[in-house]
Amino acid sequence: MSVEDIMLDAEERMEKALGVLKNNLAGIRTGRATPGLLDSVKVTVYGSATPLKQLASVGAPEPQQLVIRPFDPSTIKDIEKAIVASELGLNPQNDGRIIRINIPPLSTDVRKKLVARIKDLSEESKVSIRNVRRDANKAVETEEKEKLISEDDRDKAKEDIQELTKKYENSVGDLAKAREAEVMNE
Repeated sequence: MSVEDIMLDAEERMEKALGVLKNNLAGIRTGRATPGLLDSVKVTVYGSATPLKQLASVGAPEPQQLVIRPFDPSTIKDIEKAIVASELGLNPQNDGRIIRINIPPLSTDVRKKLVARIKDLSEESKVSIRNVRRDANKAVETEEKEKLISEDDRDKAKEDIQELTKKYENSVGDLAKAREAEVMNE
């Protein structure tokens, strides 16, 4: 594997780690209603656990309210049960056709817990990125041992990998700070 291939692979894997973090952060609630809040909800219907997004449209007509419109009205009770069973602390109201969820304002304690969760998620992403760095460095060292690249090329590649790692760790930090600010200021 050439140095360019190693770098491309490392960057692709670091980008995936960043994507996972973005997805996880979208599911953390602020005081505002966002359809992404329900992305993690799985509904047991038709004999299998199905993501809520596949069973209903989710909208936020007001800043403090979510509205869920099931595609199949017979699944409304299952959707309601799944939301109650999720650990989101939401209280759905079902009128037979749609489900409304009023998003309560966050208490200071809940905000602090959410910020701690954001920190945990960002640290997990940084660990993933560092693991990618480790793998890329090993691959570069293997190339050098097999005499496919020189020591200077190996050292240059390791510097480039470190720069890439810093870039993605900074992106993780920026995403986490932005989400923390949203949670604390809502």
